Amino acid sequence: MIRHCVFVKFRSDVGADERAAIYAGLGALVGQIEGLLAFDFGPNSSPEGRSQGFNDGFIMDFADEAACDRYLPHPAHKAAGSRLVAALEGGRDGLIVFDLKVGA
Repeated sequence: MIRHCVFVKFRSDVGADERAAIYAGLGALVGQIEGLLAFDFGPNSSPEGRSQGFNDGFIMDFADEAACDRYLPHPAHKAAGSRLVAALEGGRDGLIVFDLKVGA
């Protein structure tokens, strides 16, 4: 399984309603893209103070690398990703992506 971890810095003018709509759009990809198994999101809750401003994030679980590869160019991912990037501080600079092989 691949756990796709994304950490984001929303612009200060992006409110809770817009964040919720962005996450709803990303969550709706489950069932649209073969092999995308799960989605979860939320604010950083670590007490360590090491988030470097990446105070929100989400994870997506994919059945395998092939499923993750199908997701990347998928038009529904492109649309949801564009909406996310438009809401971030510095656009693409406002996110970090980390893919982790789980159970490998």
